[in-house]
Amino acid sequence: MSQKEATLQISGMTCAACATRIEKGLNKMDGVEQATVNLALEKSLIQYDPSKLSETDLEKKVESLGYGVVKQKAEFDITGMTCAACAARIEKGLNKMDGVASANVNLALEKATIEFNPSEVSAGDIIAKVEKLGYGAHPKQEEIEQVDHREKAIQDQKRKFIISAILSLPLLWTMVGHFSFTSFLYVPDILMNPWIQMILATPVQFIIGKQFYVGAYKALRSGSANMDVLVVMGTSAAYFYSVYQAIITSGSHHAPHLYFETSAVLITLILLGKLFEARAKGRSSEAIKKLMGLQAKTAVVLRDGVEKEIPLEEVVIGDTILVKPGEKIPVDGEVAEGITAVDESMLTGESLPVDKQAGDVLYGSTINKNGFIKMTATKVGRDTALAQIIKVVEDAQGSKAPIQRLADQISGIFVPVVVGIAIITFFVWFIWIQPGDFAQALEVLIAVLVIACPCALGLATPTSIMAGSGRAAEFGILFKGGEHLEQTQGVDTVVVDKTGTVTHGKPVLTDVLLASGQNEETFLSLIGAAEKQSEHPLAQAIVQGIQEKGIKLGSVQFFEAIPGYGVQATVSGQGIIIGTRKLMQQYGIDITPVLPAMEKLESDGKTAMLAAVNGKYAGLVAVADTIKDTSKEAVRRLQQMGITVIMMTGDNQRTAQAIGREVGVDAVIAEVLPEDKANEVKKLQQQGKKVAMVGDGINDAPALATADIGMAIGTGTDVAMEAADITLIRGDLTSIADAIVMSRKTIRNIKQNLFWAFAYNTIGIPIAAAGFLAPWVAGAAMAFSSVSVVLNALRLQRVKLEK
Repeated sequence: MSQKEATLQISGMTCAACATRIEKGLNKMDGVEQATVNLALEKSLIQYDPSKLSETDLEKKVESLGYGVVKQKAEFDITGMTCAACAARIEKGLNKMDGVASANVNLALEKATIEFNPSEVSAGDIIAKVEKLGYGAHPKQEEIEQVDHREKAIQDQKRKFIISAILSLPLLWTMVGHFSFTSFLYVPDILMNPWIQMILATPVQFIIGKQFYVGAYKALRSGSANMDVLVVMGTSAAYFYSVYQAIITSGSHHAPHLYFETSAVLITLILLGKLFEARAKGRSSEAIKKLMGLQAKTAVVLRDGVEKEIPLEEVVIGDTILVKPGEKIPVDGEVAEGITAVDESMLTGESLPVDKQAGDVLYGSTINKNGFIKMTATKVGRDTALAQIIKVVEDAQGSKAPIQRLADQISGIFVPVVVGIAIITFFVWFIWIQPGDFAQALEVLIAVLVIACPCALGLATPTSIMAGSGRAAEFGILFKGGEHLEQTQGVDTVVVDKTGTVTHGKPVLTDVLLASGQNEETFLSLIGAAEKQSEHPLAQAIVQGIQEKGIKLGSVQFFEAIPGYGVQATVSGQGIIIGTRKLMQQYGIDITPVLPAMEKLESDGKTAMLAAVNGKYAGLVAVADTIKDTSKEAVRRLQQMGITVIMMTGDNQRTAQAIGREVGVDAVIAEVLPEDKANEVKKLQQQGKKVAMVGDGINDAPALATADIGMAIGTGTDVAMEAADITLIRGDLTSIADAIVMSRKTIRNIKQNLFWAFAYNTIGIPIAAAGFLAPWVAGAAMAFSSVSVVLNALRLQRVKLEK
């Protein structure tokens, strides 16, 4: 089955039970492989079979369950249309795009009105589609509706809370005036009138509180219950009982037992809690906002010889872009003309600018420091490095950690259980504890219903995952999902690849040993010319080292590479052989005198190559892959955390042991073929170890996939990063320890949240059932529980890691 992935931004969720219901509903659909719903992010990530379902079907399902799917609307000016067939073609093409809900093209006005899912498709994608169809498209910037739905919801809640508070305040005044210790407070007689109280409470109950009734109706209609059901039951019981009391005591001298203030104040407090919660949840996605803020807004392109400043969304692959000193590089590409230095610290963490010249790779959102350059765009929109990073962080924040399953299972049955407890509590009070006292039994029922909101339980895990993965991204650590963030904290063995991971991966020429009678400049001229014909990295290192000495290379008449052994060539009329001991032995060249020196170089971690001229040993050159400055400190830090560090490499045992000793690893596995690296990881797993594999090359991909946690060095290949669970953007081994620390801190934070969410309900419900909590106090406590969980998760955004 060829799977597709869709991300839906969902509105209308109020608690964990809502998220669970949507998740269950989506997972029951034929064709849905897996659906997860994140309450904190208000998003659903769905894997489905496009041959059975469309994204529209998924949206309709969510809407049928009583929730909304957030969409964006935009208008575009279309150029190049000549007839109705053109408009129909564009409309058809746009409507086929993933994420486009509807597209309408007007030929007369030359405009397209498009409703789309911003999580799935961008304005740039729409423009690219229109251009692919052979037409032009330009967004009407002033027409694009880019309203932040979360900010709009916060403003809505704020307005409702203010109105509710104004109407509830007089009722609260009457309630406070009932207490013996506040009897001195003056309460106007008019506020004690049942009908005045009803006039104040009714708008709060049915206009301000309409959202709770709608939510409860939709939940019950689909056969489940959520927080809205608890709120509606509790406040409606108080309100309608008060109406009943007002009617039966009308015209008599009996003072009615009124609970209008209970229902109104409860709704006000719940709205206040929701307002705090929404604001705190907005803060938990700060990492994404920071990353998005790094992007350039416009680019200066050269089209038909004319410079034009255009929105970033309109840049296409192949565009020539002009970048002045101090400007952000708009998209990924290559230097076409000019020389400069680029600050890539936002990607690599490396503070020193990187020199760039024609042909060098550039990354969008990095900063051009000091030179004017022309660049060619190679990746735009969602394909740029920064966009990919944002996508990984969003996916991680939207995914589910295994630890959340328990909370989800409990949330699914929580509300019906609480309703049952509340009803039983009511009858126990009404029949046995205070027989016939309906008012007291009702108060206890309301308190139980209100204090038992499952919001804190539903927010406990996703808010921590969001904050933890977002903070990790700021340190250059990209977790691909919540499950990887959870599993990393259990790692006890780290296996690191040598080349490009422990070392820079770029060998340099370190030693030249000459046989007696040889001239160094002549010798290196011959060796450099022969090796220049080879594509081997070690050969290139030798050539670069020789050229840096200013030595002119000889002319080559013949060249042959001998795979696994070396090369032979004819340079300036002389026969040259360069390579291993075995190659020398094959040609009968005596190398006995140089063997001790060669072994010494190899024991120091260097790779030595022997050279013969015209059939006689002439000298030796050695190269070494230098160790990264941070490798030694990173290994020490991991060991201090109780983690075993093993270095694995295809290098010979002697070289590997030398580097292992210098770095301080616990063990070295050498002479491992690329295809055997995964088997070595399996052997460690069979010993009961939880293994993290760290690598950067294509040959590391199988081992990265096999390990419990695969970590790819971000400076490595795309294949390695695809196979890994975590990408360490900065190419620095200290990021391994940082990833494990962030995982441990995040999981500890989740456990704290879950403990307090469970403890809150475990303690709160019995206290309410025992009659020790007034309903309004229960409402305040319920609101505080959700806010406290979110605020605890936000502490992760202030985590500082060891430098």
